[in-house]
Amino acid sequence: MKCVAVVVLLSLLSLGHSAPLNSCENLVKPITISKEDMLGRWLYIGGSSDLPGSRSLGHLLTSAWLDITATSQSNILNVFQTQRMYGKCSSLTYNVTFENSTMSIEQPFYLKEVYLATDCADCLVVYEEVISGTDTFTSLLLFSRRKSVSPVVLEMLKKQAQCLRMPSPIIIDTNYG
Repeated sequence: MKCVAVVVLLSLLSLGHSAPLNSCENLVKPITISKEDMLGRWLYIGGSSDLPGSRSLGHLLTSAWLDITATSQSNILNVFQTQRMYGKCSSLTYNVTFENSTMSIEQPFYLKEVYLATDCADCLVVYEEVISGTDTFTSLLLFSRRKSVSPVVLEMLKKQAQCLRMPSPIIIDTNYG
């Protein structure tokens, strides 16, 4: 009987304690973000992915950024994506659906992005799932309005990658010209 009382007491005590802010549950829980918060320029800081070849590509990338603008349709955003490798830039433009704090693309493959917590007011942590044919890939990406972020923000990204059982993120050198 004493054993049962101890278990009940411990159960009640645990109800009064919330999970720490850096627990995996809190680190990977999608957050609410508005369409207006998405708009503007986002500089790529780093990320992790299980997409084949992504780690090699991550080491070759000098810089990348997104320019996100509204369209005449309330749930459609235009994304102008640019990346620089070996001093040369390449760009592409595409439209995405943005509803309920989720960005998605249906064609030529399925992509769904949700956004995770960060300690950086002008950062965006993206968790995305890509389905192409029968293959599914995931990525965790960090973008900022600035060229660099604090070590605390990078450490949080690393913890999020660990929680998601992803490789350690590759952070690009943002001291480019």
